[in-house]
Amino acid sequence: MVAAKDNSKKDHGKMTQIHCAALLFDMDGVLINSTPAVARVWRRWAIEHGFNPDEVVARAHGRPSLTTVTEYLPNSDHKAENREVERREIEDLEGVVTLPGALDLLASLPEDRWTIVTSCTRRLAEVRIQAAGLPLPKKLITSSDITYGKPHPEPFLKGAAALGFPATECVVFEDVPAGVRSGKAAGANVIAFTTTVQKPALREAGADWIVNNCADIRLLDASSGLKLALTDVL
Repeated sequence: MVAAKDNSKKDHGKMTQIHCAALLFDMDGVLINSTPAVARVWRRWAIEHGFNPDEVVARAHGRPSLTTVTEYLPNSDHKAENREVERREIEDLEGVVTLPGALDLLASLPEDRWTIVTSCTRRLAEVRIQAAGLPLPKKLITSSDITYGKPHPEPFLKGAAALGFPATECVVFEDVPAGVRSGKAAGANVIAFTTTVQKPALREAGADWIVNNCADIRLLDASSGLKLALTDVL
């Protein structure tokens, strides 16, 4: 089980220490800012098909694109439509950059103690990881590797298993309610970031801790599991 304790309180937030075996990172909104590109692609797709673009963009974030396509076009060729969405997302990399603290945090971690669990396809994930200059984990889990997407627990269960640990000993990093629920359903503790939605929605979804981004997290020790420090806990 993940152990945690509050060490001190500051005027601008709390500091918390967490002990765990491994870390499971969502990608978009956690390690990478791809929100403008995602919004552009889905907004255009929604308008072409006569749907409310704001609604489609909100529903698409944090879930496999095939899920969104199937919901809105139940009688279409889902795979063909999804391939077209993927093609557009791969081509639109403008503004795809790392989020604050992501590179430093990943660089500090033992490579066998973390991975990325994303709702992107493998091809799109690899393109965005490369565009943002992030290291490519050896055990990347994408929508290409699963049957059920977030909020189902399967993605994070597979991410934990790929690293050789039960999900209950892992900490998940997420930015949207669907991802938070997926992590909690898998039995993991969840750190949520306010990079995409506001704190109340993350708290309602079950987040154990909420911080701004990876810059609020640092590795203290990796000699026996992982010891993390969270600052400015919201």
